[in-house]
Amino acid sequence: MKRIILPILLLLSAGLKAQQHHEIGLTVGISNYIGDLQPRTFAPEGYHPMGGIIYKYFMNPRVGLRVGASYTSLSAGDSSSNIPNNQYRNLSFATHLFEMHTGLEINVLPIEVLHFRATPYFFGGISAFYFNPFAQDPSGNKVLLRPLSTEGQGLPMYSDRKTYSNVNIAFPFGGGAKFFIGKTLFLTTEIGFRYTNTDYLDDVSKSYVNLDTLNAYKGKLAKTMSYRGSDKNNPQYGFQRGDTKSNDWYWFANISVSVYFKAFGNKRSYDKVQCPGLIKGTW
Repeated sequence: MKRIILPILLLLSAGLKAQQHHEIGLTVGISNYIGDLQPRTFAPEGYHPMGGIIYKYFMNPRVGLRVGASYTSLSAGDSSSNIPNNQYRNLSFATHLFEMHTGLEINVLPIEVLHFRATPYFFGGISAFYFNPFAQDPSGNKVLLRPLSTEGQGLPMYSDRKTYSNVNIAFPFGGGAKFFIGKTLFLTTEIGFRYTNTDYLDDVSKSYVNLDTLNAYKGKLAKTMSYRGSDKNNPQYGFQRGDTKSNDWYWFANISVSVYFKAFGNKRSYDKVQCPGLIKGTW
């Protein structure tokens, strides 16, 4: 009995040691936005490049922690809408976005211990991101939208509309596939969606406020940027400007190349921890 138990314990302890590994790499891809100015998940326009870094620590072949940072831009406009009222209002936005995220990653196959060369995976977590929406005024100048209170945010007569923060939380989730390249690199393809806790990623959320009141408190530019259609189509107070039923989203589709630290330059010692003597019956 001891001759059976001892090899099993040695195999398990060696396997646990081999299962832990680190991955660190670079990621590049594309991003897009889903919200009041562009409600489609995969729109035909609005794509921007994204890039970042990623670090992962796997406690076992299937479950790991991931931490990363990414940078991209987002944009959308009513000029691409097929809704006439949206075309009339002529709103648009763009923003630079910086994100830091953390979460769990789960491999479907134990890619390390059993020597699988590829596996699909899933991930989920939490992120913090910075954004600051802007648009062009009628003269073509870049204008930051948040200070203009385009929906009455922060004005005393609209106490239910607080000024939104430039830093917010999102909940990333998605999946992909990873592949061993040679002995030391991972190639990863991934798509990840971010559901944010703000509806002001695009500076559009609720209804129009009284544009004359907005002009009195914030100036003519605020009135102009709140509704950018012709004067004869000025919306009435309370008319819908955005959709309050859902917060905004953004997503990444990217490719990453990562260094696999546990096997880096030492595949022979990595193979030894699989206890080939036991597998081949030489104990």
